[in-house]
Amino acid sequence: MNKVYRFFKKVFGGFLRFIFRVKVKNPEKEITGEPFILCANHTGAADPIIISVTMKNQISYMAKKEAFKVPILAQFLRSIGTFPVDRKKGDVAAIKKTVEILKDGGCVGIFPQGTRCPGVDPRTTEVKNGVGMIAARTGVGVLPVYIKTKKNKTGIFKKTRLIVGDYIKPSEIDFDLPPREKYKKIS
Repeated sequence: MNKVYRFFKKVFGGFLRFIFRVKVKNPEKEITGEPFILCANHTGAADPIIISVTMKNQISYMAKKEAFKVPILAQFLRSIGTFPVDRKKGDVAAIKKTVEILKDGGCVGIFPQGTRCPGVDPRTTEVKNGVGMIAARTGVGVLPVYIKTKKNKTGIFKKTRLIVGDYIKPSEIDFDLPPREKYKKIS
């Protein structure tokens, strides 16, 4: 965990868990000591913050490139391991950065919906194949996390449950399918 991430988590973590009323179910299911992709539903802008202050590992995220246009925000985001992605096209640089983080032993958080879906049951949303492609290319496992809130919207002083699912080991992922089928199935 880098110094800025650790400082942010230590100084603001308790306060943020309090204002988002975060409770974690199954925290023991989070693995340590190996890279993984954290895969979560995306209900609001605070989701990466909620996940980051509750998980043991440092989680790096892709964030839309527009967030990096504000110099101070861009500097902070980079200092905690966040990197830009151009969501309007297949951003090869963002994929390469993700693969690099995982190969270096880090953990990456990905929202397979590709965007926030407040107020929508995540089981009914379309899932992009990026998680599957990255898992297949890196051979890392996936840790599913469900952000459960009333009406599927995160917000200040709204009860938030972070439910950590069973870790899906690389050996449990069927990598022998044709690429498109494989990515879709993994995702």
